[in-house]
Amino acid sequence: MAPASPEHLRTFPLAPPHRPRAQPTANGRNGGATCGAVVTYRHAIRAGWKYSVFPFPYALGKMAPGRWVMMFFALSLSVRLTAALEPFTTSAVLIGAASTAYYYFSCRFQECCTKAWVPLDVKGLETSLKEQLFGQHIALDVIPKAIEGFLSNKDAKKPLTLSLHGWTGTGKSFVSRIIAESLYKNGMDSKYVHKFVTSYHFPNVQHTSKYIQQLQDWIRGNVSLCKRSLFIFDEMDKMNPELIDSIKPFLEYYNHLDGVVYRKAMFIFLSNAGGEKINDIVLDFWQRGMKREDIQQKNLENSLSLEVYNNKNSGFWHTHLIDKYLIDYFIPFLPLEYKHVVLCAKAELYTRHLEDVDQVAIKVAEEMVYFPKDQRVFSVKGCKTVAAKVNYWTAADSKL
Repeated sequence: MAPASPEHLRTFPLAPPHRPRAQPTANGRNGGATCGAVVTYRHAIRAGWKYSVFPFPYALGKMAPGRWVMMFFALSLSVRLTAALEPFTTSAVLIGAASTAYYYFSCRFQECCTKAWVPLDVKGLETSLKEQLFGQHIALDVIPKAIEGFLSNKDAKKPLTLSLHGWTGTGKSFVSRIIAESLYKNGMDSKYVHKFVTSYHFPNVQHTSKYIQQLQDWIRGNVSLCKRSLFIFDEMDKMNPELIDSIKPFLEYYNHLDGVVYRKAMFIFLSNAGGEKINDIVLDFWQRGMKREDIQQKNLENSLSLEVYNNKNSGFWHTHLIDKYLIDYFIPFLPLEYKHVVLCAKAELYTRHLEDVDQVAIKVAEEMVYFPKDQRVFSVKGCKTVAAKVNYWTAADSKL
């Protein structure tokens, strides 16, 4: 089959190139915008304008009527305060007041990279994980601590990088969504949360070089807009290792790259790679009569990182993200047991405010496929198809 033409590529819209910091001029001052222009890169992008320096009248023309009133109120105050000043100073103050007023009132109604929109609620994250995540005591212990430690460090040396591994249906994507909902007011819909799915965004290995350029531009442009950006990469086991390595510069121990600081950003990788290794270790614990909760991260982390690093089909095969120790935590997601599937089904039923929760949850759990076949201990699909089976049983019961 002939390779897809460039116009058929699934590409994501690129953020505008970041605006470089002003360079020092000969007199020692930073070069800046000339009078009559408002330099607000973040606001220009939010409004959809192409350039970060735009004429003041043009900016007013794009404003909603309600904001006109607030803007001119601020301007009128500035006029009274600066009436005795020379024209140049008056113009500068007016422009500064207009820019400040626009920023303040804009961020009340539109998402900005501020605490109001990026609350970084780690306590809420921990509570949500305890209430909604089943059978993953390692993730429940490590993830909140890792994120809280990173966010509380005002001088982080590098971005936080979490790599979540395990079979399908064990909760990796679910956890990434809870993280986004806890740290950002708009959750997964936040413009500071970016999710990439390999089979959708990077489907054709022949266009890897194009994907690399697009991905790097996207990360660079969006971190320029908000240092607390979150990037989620799903299906890492299907991603070309070259594309994975293209992320490396953003995860390094750099103060900044071309004026952009990446040390406050967060990266989460989701992968099925290493799932079989995790399952073997958990099954061995079970066969020896040991409790599931006795399994600690240290029992799995080193063997997990080696497994995905040496597996040609893992996506992480010989990647510099591992051999340069740029992934902070390898977090295993354990295979789920029958009792965890029951809990998943109950949670789904509760969200729908349905009756006969216990009875339907048991029916759902009993229909799942388990391994080993003769002992039926762990769910092959985890909780992946629980919602669909709840649909089936609730529809069947309603007909009775």
